[in-house]
Amino acid sequence: MYDKLTPSDIKKMEEEIEYRKLVVRKNALEDVKEARAQGDLSENFEYYAAKKFKNQNESRIRYLERMIKTANVIPEDSADDEVGINNAVKILFIDDNTEETYKIVTTVRANSLENLITNESPLGKALLKKKVGDIAHVQVNANVGYDVKILEIDKSAADEDDKLASF
Repeated sequence: MYDKLTPSDIKKMEEEIEYRKLVVRKNALEDVKEARAQGDLSENFEYYAAKKFKNQNESRIRYLERMIKTANVIPEDSADDEVGINNAVKILFIDDNTEETYKIVTTVRANSLENLITNESPLGKALLKKKVGDIAHVQVNANVGYDVKILEIDKSAADEDDKLASF
């Protein structure tokens, strides 16, 4: 399955790859070299920790490159009055009359602890292309669903601060 990524997701991933190749890789190699110079490798924790960090960095680079290579690029623009990717949406949960604001993002930026929900989630799918005042039905599974009302759409929600998810 290919991940759906926006052009800004890909740009952010390319920036991370460049940083990891030019800065992190260089520092990790130096750390391994320093730790190796300390002598006996059989009991050298610093050496094993440095090697582990270096390998994690290389793994992250490969992961990001593979994500970019296999991505299904989707547009991040939407109509001015509709919910789209990278929009913050204030909704009312009709069942319990509570309000919450979520930002719709792609899977590589999702973080439910920061109310960044993916466009692939039941709530994200239900909100896309809806307008202020619309009622969206969120189907969680075959037996459970709920309704939300869209109160506000913030098109100006910047994505520069949204971090890429780890793997």
